[in-house]
Amino acid sequence: MASAFEVLAKDHEEVRRMLSELELGPTAATGATADQLALRQQLAEQLIVEESKHEAVEEMYFWPAVRSHLTDGDDLADQAQDQEQQGKFILDRLGKVAPQDEEFEDQITHFTSAGRSHIDFEETIVWPALLLALTAEESEDLGRELAEAKQTAPTRPHPNTPPAAGLLKVAGAAVAAADRLRDAVTGRDE
Repeated sequence: MASAFEVLAKDHEEVRRMLSELELGPTAATGATADQLALRQQLAEQLIVEESKHEAVEEMYFWPAVRSHLTDGDDLADQAQDQEQQGKFILDRLGKVAPQDEEFEDQITHFTSAGRSHIDFEETIVWPALLLALTAEESEDLGRELAEAKQTAPTRPHPNTPPAAGLLKVAGAAVAAADRLRDAVTGRDE
């Protein structure tokens, strides 16, 4: 079974890949064709889905583990969750604008910077400390919880929902079901 760090690292690598593609891809301002803009929007939607699922499972399982295993866990988790809340607002807005709009590129730029900074914070500040605090078995158990929860996590950002683990564990399934229904109705693939 993969450790929590392996599960999260895989997600981070996928997000980095999508951010690089979005950063380097043709834009409306650089003369992208309609097909290229459609692919750009599809990639942005994929980013929104993956980030929404990733952040939801972190809020449900990872940040509570940080809080309970590290002496400065509350401060680290609060800082990270503030970053994640900001990211949710950006992704929520990104999902509402078309790639032909200048605001689309502004949101991509803003999220690229915020997302990379957040990933760096997790990987260089939080992970080393938590890696020392968890046993291998605890890390694998947490990895299993993260991987399982991701299968049914919300697929859209919900920036106005407080990042409370208990609330998310209870309401998350209903929110995720509503997201998936909305995805099916709108034709948005996961």
